[in-house]
Amino acid sequence: MTTTPKIRVMIVDDSAVVRQVLTALLGKDPSIEVIASASDPIFAMDKMNLQWPDVIVLDVEMPRMDGITFLKKIMSIRPTPVVICSTLTEKGAATSMQAMSAGAVCVVTKPKAGLKNFLEQDDGDIVSAVKAAASANMRFVKSMTMAAFNPPAKLSIAQVMPAGEHPAVAMSVTTDKLVAIGTSTGGTQALELVLTQLSRTAPGIVIVQHMPEKFTAAFAERLNTLSEVEVLEAKNGDRVIAGRVLIAPGGRHMMVKRSGAQYHVEVIDGPPVNRHKPSVDVLFRSVSKCAGRNALGIIMTGMGDDGAMGMKDMHDAGAETIAQDEKTCVVYGMPKEAVKLGAVDKISPLQNIAGLIEIYSKKNW
Repeated sequence: MTTTPKIRVMIVDDSAVVRQVLTALLGKDPSIEVIASASDPIFAMDKMNLQWPDVIVLDVEMPRMDGITFLKKIMSIRPTPVVICSTLTEKGAATSMQAMSAGAVCVVTKPKAGLKNFLEQDDGDIVSAVKAAASANMRFVKSMTMAAFNPPAKLSIAQVMPAGEHPAVAMSVTTDKLVAIGTSTGGTQALELVLTQLSRTAPGIVIVQHMPEKFTAAFAERLNTLSEVEVLEAKNGDRVIAGRVLIAPGGRHMMVKRSGAQYHVEVIDGPPVNRHKPSVDVLFRSVSKCAGRNALGIIMTGMGDDGAMGMKDMHDAGAETIAQDEKTCVVYGMPKEAVKLGAVDKISPLQNIAGLIEIYSKKNW
């Protein structure tokens, strides 16, 4: 009888308490084995040369070598899934966004005080992050990381539209259409690739990216500096308009509402849905009710099934729906579940999604 190999994890953090608590929490899961820990990247490299881990849990602010430099070194030598374990502060969030763009798969948070209790209460999130990272498509993570430093030229409509199809004549820009996107593990890099390819006349876009509180503001700010479209962390009452992207804030759900011919968002508190807050299902279900066939739903890389049922609701309400394909997903979980439900009209590689959004914006019906 063969047994599934355990996920070998290395913890790199200058706090002895963090190393101790994370080792104990991860060690509770029978599928995970913590093979080593280190107080800084220099010590970590020595240990990794003896036994290379499947996943690295990495702090970003450490002595002798910072986590970003270490991460770039790992990605250049031997791309390995990295989970960032960062302080829940604005500064920590901004630094973690740099780490995500350099190839980290996902991020978990730690507070400055009450660390042991916090980590023990959130042990499920840490274990889930490690498992998601272990299944990550690192070949594509590396290709996306390279693309971040060498952005591709924008694809033309002809490059993403099958032969024989033609876009309808473009309408004047209105708020009648909107695009709803849901993503999780691997989504920060995927969204960067999509949004930086869009023109400023792209339809209004609302996004749920599974991300902790404070981190979404830094994420939106980064994307706003890179993109032609305006990218904002959503606030209650913000309008959904052409050329604007609203990202649900971490720790809050986001819903779309319609008032006359205009769409706006409601940012609300509430219990997690599918273990997430914000939840993709909450967003997609609200879009199915208020926009119906005037919406385009896109589900991208991520672990689990959040968004699959909401996308089915959108599909049944007449919306067009797209799932990212398995080959270009960091983790093919959320799109896979949506496809299994029959909620998806089109399966597309990541690099074509921006073009499909532009095509959608020009349809006239």
